[in-house]
Amino acid sequence: MRKVAIVVAVVSVSAGFVTGCTKSQEGTPTDSGAPVTCTVQEETELGIATGNATGVYSALGNAYADQITLATGGKVTATAAETMASVQNIQQLVAGKYQVAFAQTDTAADAVLGIGTFDGAKQPVQALARLYPSYAAVVVRADSGITSVSELRGKRVSTGSPKSGTEMLARRQLRAGGLNPDSDIAVHRLDLTKAVAGMKDGSLDALFFTGGLPTPGLVELFSSGGDRFRFLDTSDLLAGMRILSPVYELGAIPAAVYGLPEDVPSIVVPNVLLVRDNLDADVACVLTKALFDRKAQLEQANSAAKGIVREHARETNPVPLHRGAEHALAN
Repeated sequence: MRKVAIVVAVVSVSAGFVTGCTKSQEGTPTDSGAPVTCTVQEETELGIATGNATGVYSALGNAYADQITLATGGKVTATAAETMASVQNIQQLVAGKYQVAFAQTDTAADAVLGIGTFDGAKQPVQALARLYPSYAAVVVRADSGITSVSELRGKRVSTGSPKSGTEMLARRQLRAGGLNPDSDIAVHRLDLTKAVAGMKDGSLDALFFTGGLPTPGLVELFSSGGDRFRFLDTSDLLAGMRILSPVYELGAIPAAVYGLPEDVPSIVVPNVLLVRDNLDADVACVLTKALFDRKAQLEQANSAAKGIVREHARETNPVPLHRGAEHALAN
C-alpha cells in the first residue's frame, strides 16, 4: 500500500523556538538567513519522497525517516512515501508535497539547470549530500539472444516507472545505443515489481532499472532462477552518455551481489538527497547530521548505504549544497 506523507508543523507556544525561523504556507520551516545552530526546537513533520517499494530508495528512505525521528528525540518526525522516484520526487518536492527527496544526480542537475524534463524552468532545489552510486542495470532473458542495447529493437522492454530517474536514463541509454525509445521498442513503463513479474512470466524481453547495490527487486529476480536472466554490458554507451551529462561514470556490478558468473560493466550515476532551497537551515543541518551520525543503522537497512561517504558528501555539482548542510559537514 502506498504511504501518504502528512506535511504539518506544530509550533510550540512555549519559549525557545528557533531564532529567525519562519513558516511557509505549507507549514514547513523556511530559512530566514539567521546563523545556523543545528538545533530544531519546533516540532516538525517532514515527508520523504523515495521510490519503488522494491528499490534501494525505499529501503533507505524508510530507515532514514526512522533515524531522523530517533536522532531528534521526536522533535522532527519524518515519514517516507513510495513514489515513482527522481523526476516525480523533484516535482513534488518543489510543489511542497514532500520536504526531502532522493534523486539521481543527472535528474537533479537537469532540474537546477532547467534542461531535459525541466526544460525552461530551473527548479529551486539544493542538496544535503551526495549519496551512494546507482548502477544502470539492463536485464534480458538469457534465451533472448540479446547481447547489447542496440539489439533491443522490436523487443518488449520496461523502461521504468513514469517520471522516474530510471526512465530518463533508460531513454538516454537507448538513444546512445542508436534506438528511438518512442518507436524502436515496445515500451512498457513499469515499476520494478511489475517489471520483475513480466520478466518471470515471459511478457517482457528486457528491463531497465537504475538503483543501488543490492536492489531488492533484482535480488528476487535472480534468486528465482539466475540462469534465466543476465545483465548486459553497457560500457560501450559511456561516451555517448557523457555527451549528455558529465556525471555518468563507468563501474561494474559485482558478481557476488546477484550471484553472477562475473562482474558486469555498467553505467554509474551518483545519487543525491534534495530539499527546497528555502528550507530552514537548522532543519537542513539536523537532517544532514542524522544522515551521517546514523549511517550504521542505514547500512543495516541496505548495504548500498556503505557508499554514503562523508568525504564525498559535498560533491553535488551542479546542484548547490544547502547552507545548513554545509554547516553540518564542516562540524
